Amino acid sequence: MFYSSFKNTLIILVLTSFFCSACKSQAQEQKITLGIERTANYLPLLEGKKVGVVGNQTSVIINNNEEQHLVDLLLANEIEVIRAFAPEHGFRGTADAGEQVEDGKDTKTGIPVVSLYGANKKPTSEQMKDLDFVVFDIQDVGARFYTYVSTLHYVMEACAEHQIPVLVLDRPNPNGHYIDGPILELTHKSFVGMHPIPVVHGLTIAEYARMINGEAWLNNEIQADLFVIPMENYHKNKAYDLPISPSPNLPNAQSINLYPSLCFFEGTSVNAGRGTDLQFQVFGSPYLNPEIFNYTYTPVSKPGAKFPKFENELCYGENLSEHPKLNSLNLEWLILAYNENHQHEDFFNSFFTKLAGTKKLQQQIEAGFSADEIRADWQDGLTTYQKMIQPYLLYETFE
Repeated sequence: MFYSSFKNTLIILVLTSFFCSACKSQAQEQKITLGIERTANYLPLLEGKKVGVVGNQTSVIINNNEEQHLVDLLLANEIEVIRAFAPEHGFRGTADAGEQVEDGKDTKTGIPVVSLYGANKKPTSEQMKDLDFVVFDIQDVGARFYTYVSTLHYVMEACAEHQIPVLVLDRPNPNGHYIDGPILELTHKSFVGMHPIPVVHGLTIAEYARMINGEAWLNNEIQADLFVIPMENYHKNKAYDLPISPSPNLPNAQSINLYPSLCFFEGTSVNAGRGTDLQFQVFGSPYLNPEIFNYTYTPVSKPGAKFPKFENELCYGENLSEHPKLNSLNLEWLILAYNENHQHEDFFNSFFTKLAGTKKLQQQIEAGFSADEIRADWQDGLTTYQKMIQPYLLYETFE
């Protein structure tokens, strides 16, 4: 009797130990290792080199809630960082969208910071002077009109023209679980859309860099000497909440998920939550029908949104802060807002076509097309795009 009980207890302990070890192993397997964390893979490339860093507030390693910026990490490993480059929103990520970013110095290290969202968006020959290597580490959100991928293009182009290698440290795409939207027509190329890709491109920043090179999109089809450090244990469909806001008006996972759909409102007479604490989680306008849109808010001047659309005016709209996660672009909100807008003829502005990458989307909405009819028109382009990107993918997807 005692032996039987002891035997059963022993079996339970062995099984418990096995399952605990398996769970622990599985948890370790599931932890994403960012490109920046794989120092053994890239520090040797930079030894003895004069390095430039393209980064912002997201360019960090986080351990036990302690942040270490890439610049500090490189300096701690005796890598000579002689210059930093700042994209839209600045090196510390505090500037408004579209606000010119000034040259200056990094407040912590004193390293000169060159703005790539001021007098020039592409590094000049003088700004590339004396560099042996450029490291790019910025958190993207997977939308064509999010300008960090345009900065990536210009950095790669400048590096290619000056025979300077460029290293991209990869990070997850929080909207990497789907691909959607119209393909940009190059006649509408701008800094908010430089490449013939859909609105939601489905690539990580390193995959995007590989695509820029592989599709010969740099000036005169030159090629950058590109190095990438992929992540470990990353899958496209794996949920990943960004630990640091990638820009002032994307404060949380909900705003990042809604951003590709709600950013279309930036090209209309509708406010997309700038000037509130629910940026890209609400939309509204004084001109929307209050019988249809019964959520109200008043945008005010805030850091990151100094002059919001309809500042200090009551807006009627919709609160999407609790909306389920999107797995595709939502056009219904845009179509409904257009149909229920009291100033119909002034709904769209010229920026809308730059965001959409085509005039067709505005024309279809004005003509009364349904969301399903518009989406059907994208499918051939999306099929072609998904075939095009196959050589550049670094990670698997899973259901």
